[in-house]
Amino acid sequence: MPPKNRIPTDGGEDFGHNPFSGLSSEGLPAGPEAPAAAPAPGHPPPAASAAPGKNRGRVDIFRQTAHRNGKTVTVVANFIGIGLPEKEKLAKQMQKVCGTGGTVKEGRIEIQGDKRAEVARILTEAGFRPVFAGG
Repeated sequence: MPPKNRIPTDGGEDFGHNPFSGLSSEGLPAGPEAPAAAPAPGHPPPAASAAPGKNRGRVDIFRQTAHRNGKTVTVVANFIGIGLPEKEKLAKQMQKVCGTGGTVKEGRIEIQGDKRAEVARILTEAGFRPVFAGG
């Protein structure tokens, strides 16, 4: 027999009275309809959220280690028709998703580390056609 000051942890009895058991939804307005199944975390949302058929051109994604003390950097280059503010916005989004630092330099976006897959997904969602260039 356990001592009296111990609380049983076997799940034993119910908690007792449920204060919400007497409530009903009668007379209340209808709530919003349930949204469609949300995508799993880490997976892109359905293509319907991006503008259908919008092609903003090809961009090259490549890995670079030269002149960086052996550290790998993912570089996105050859943007056509977008300005510096939009590149900075894309770079900020890439940094957040990849969990790394990055910058916009000489018209190219540079993200620290080998993050080509994540960067390609973000660019695809933004309407670009990413191409893995180099090795």
